[in-house]
Amino acid sequence: MVHKHGFEALDRSLKDILTSASGASSNLPFGGKVIVFGGDFRQILPVVPGGSRQQIVNSCLTSSYIWRNCKVLKLTKNLRLCTSIHSTEIEQIKLFAQWLLDIGESNVGGTNDGEAQIEIPEDLLIRHSYDPVSELIDFVYPSVLQNFKKQNYFHERAILAPKNDIVQEINDRLLSIFPEEEREYLSSDSVCPTDMINENLDVSLCSPDILNGIKASGLPNHKLVLKVGVPVMLLRNIDKKSGCNGTRLKVVSLGKRIIRVEIISGSNIGDMHYIPRITLIPTDKKLHIKLQRRQYPLALCFAMTINKSQGQSLSRV
Repeated sequence: MVHKHGFEALDRSLKDILTSASGASSNLPFGGKVIVFGGDFRQILPVVPGGSRQQIVNSCLTSSYIWRNCKVLKLTKNLRLCTSIHSTEIEQIKLFAQWLLDIGESNVGGTNDGEAQIEIPEDLLIRHSYDPVSELIDFVYPSVLQNFKKQNYFHERAILAPKNDIVQEINDRLLSIFPEEEREYLSSDSVCPTDMINENLDVSLCSPDILNGIKASGLPNHKLVLKVGVPVMLLRNIDKKSGCNGTRLKVVSLGKRIIRVEIISGSNIGDMHYIPRITLIPTDKKLHIKLQRRQYPLALCFAMTINKSQGQSLSRV
């Protein structure tokens, strides 16, 4: 969800532009122009680094002065129910969709004052397993070694987890069982020479070991280990028409300077592309060093965080 300040900045900009064009000022929202916002209030709130609960809620569009001038239009037709063939499948999807909506509207679990107990349907649970992660892998990726070369095998499959360390653990586990020979790519890390934050930096903090160990959101790790056939996610916009941040890909070949991949999500499924190393600078304000890392903008995505999965269409998850 977009921060409310973005909407308010757009409001001020349009008012200034239209005032300059007409010579008469307007107090109407967006200068009187009709603006359509699209979003889902059941998704995560805007990210406020280090923010309190009050600051995060206050950053939502509903807390803006613009909200009182908005007319809310709701989507009511579930398009997934229109694409199913069998009546039993339609009924199952309908029940599941309604259950999700009831959770989003706090209609299950009794009184909800910030915490509630929700009964999970039996068919969604993993019970009495000594190794639930293996059972999860077998459910999402059945017979993975026999099927991973099939064109659409990874297209609508993914394991979702709330935290990056769990995602890393599952990705490493699945990578280890692949028969192909692994290839290791190490990044070239250095301190960004043009940034003011680095002017008074302690030189001891700039050793290669320190820089290599830095991990930040949206930044590939110093060590990237891949095998042919594994699914990866693009971490940066390279070509917005065919490959932008969040696009899922499958590794076709691993070269010394480029990685050949096939798109497995979005509207360009099947297209082949070559991914080069690029220089990336993290925007994480918590970092005390302004780092620049030259690495392939890729990460394994057998598993991904729930946040990264927003907008993906997954049938086995």
